[in-house]
Amino acid sequence: MQLVIDTNVVLDLLVFGDPGARRLHEGLQAGSLRWLATAAMREELARVLGYPKLAPRVAFHRGNADSVLQDFDRHALLVEVPPKAGLTCGDPDDQKFIDLAIAHRCVLLSKDDEVLRMRKRLAQMQVTAAATLPAHVPAAQAPANGSA
Repeated sequence: MQLVIDTNVVLDLLVFGDPGARRLHEGLQAGSLRWLATAAMREELARVLGYPKLAPRVAFHRGNADSVLQDFDRHALLVEVPPKAGLTCGDPDDQKFIDLAIAHRCVLLSKDDEVLRMRKRLAQMQVTAAATLPAHVPAAQAPANGSA
């Protein structure tokens, strides 16, 4: 299963270890989820990690921004920037996430109100927009023999 993850959810996943991102983390670790991103998304994350109000929290939770970016590089598959989608988000910073999710017809994880208000229109484009991993999406699969 492919997905696109916006920066706020990435922070929950890679910086804060938010319990709401546990299934996402497990799915990425197990390889049952494939995170698609672009270089611009990585650049945005790097910029956000340096924000004065966030940098001390990053240092507390992760030591430094480089460790977060290394995790990004380990888990995210960088793909080409897709063309602008037919739907436009009210927040221009979120458009790149929408464009990528539509181009690959995959789940878009976002906590942004502008994106979440577009759920019905995104669904028509075969994109699921959610604040957390939808319950119907398997995050990780148990081994076939039932052992852990």
